[in-house]
Amino acid sequence: MLIDYQKVNIYQKDGILVLEDVDFHVNEGEFIYIIGRVGAGKSTLLKTLYFELDVDEAEKAIVLNHSLPELKRKYIPALRRQMGIIFQDFQLLSDRTVRENLAFVLKATGWKKKDEIESRINDVLTDVEMLDYKDRFPHELSGGEQQRIAIARAILNRPKIIIADEPTGNLDPETACNIIQLLKNISQTGTAIVMTTHNIQLLDKFPGIVYRCKDKKLEDITSNYNQLAADIDANEPDEPISMKYAAREDLSV
Repeated sequence: MLIDYQKVNIYQKDGILVLEDVDFHVNEGEFIYIIGRVGAGKSTLLKTLYFELDVDEAEKAIVLNHSLPELKRKYIPALRRQMGIIFQDFQLLSDRTVRENLAFVLKATGWKKKDEIESRINDVLTDVEMLDYKDRFPHELSGGEQQRIAIARAILNRPKIIIADEPTGNLDPETACNIIQLLKNISQTGTAIVMTTHNIQLLDKFPGIVYRCKDKKLEDITSNYNQLAADIDANEPDEPISMKYAAREDLSV
């Protein structure tokens, strides 16, 4: 198991309790959505997964075989190298080309040979269908193209987990679907995907495990969602599952 949270309390840096008694589990190759209203704790949960926030209160809080309450800061850089992190605002270096953005990450994580760096850059850009853009600057790319580069950056070191915070938040619906399809393909290689989203419609097109943040709780609602999907397919086949679910279960986000 890549992530194993049992009875975890999660606080903001100011000490305010955001989520309590969290049970959350991630295995290799799983595709996991975290949904909920703004301020419900989605991004705060993710910050604990990539060690931006400490976890001090937990029955168990394991990430990549390390117990978070006992984790020493010196081990965090090595653990982050086993992760890919994707943000809504891309966070590409604006004064560097695509190639230079990716080379910066590789060099920072211990890659030294120029030919190996160049080969790996070409590989990941091919994976995200952006090889022809490697000499462009971020401002020369569309939002969807920048997000593809952010995904390429995330998979450079062949991570065990990709953590994505609203990766489609700034994208049009068609581009958003293309990005999620790309992440879905990556998950099929064994990399787990954990992503927050407000776009509930994505759950119809790209099924996965669904957790919801609500009232300081994190609940696995996958089985409820799937059962409702079966009911809607049988009784209201023209109604999008996500829209019915949002109406019936207060999932509008």
